Amino acid sequence: MSDEKIIVQVDPDLEELIPGFLENRKLDIEKLRSALNEKDFVNLGSIGHSIKGVGGGYGFDLMSEFGANIEIAAKENNADVIQENIDRLYHYLKCVEVEYT
Repeated sequence: MSDEKIIVQVDPDLEELIPGFLENRKLDIEKLRSALNEKDFVNLGSIGHSIKGVGGGYGFDLMSEFGANIEIAAKENNADVIQENIDRLYHYLKCVEVEYT
């Protein structure tokens, strides 16, 4: 995966909320990694569901996609797909740049 910037356009009304929102998603990654380590698929599904729900509401559609993938994979106890999507989410958060338009 390249470290190219990923531009996301967000409503300026949300500008004050976005830094905290993104920080919380970084905390989600830590929780996901811990839950995966423990093979806690129930918790993985719950976190994935939450990410799926909040991402799109702020304009981060790709984030929602990763969350949905994690949620589905957790129901199937598919650790490989979960790990892949945690990695993709991590990379996304590392490269995302917000433009308020």
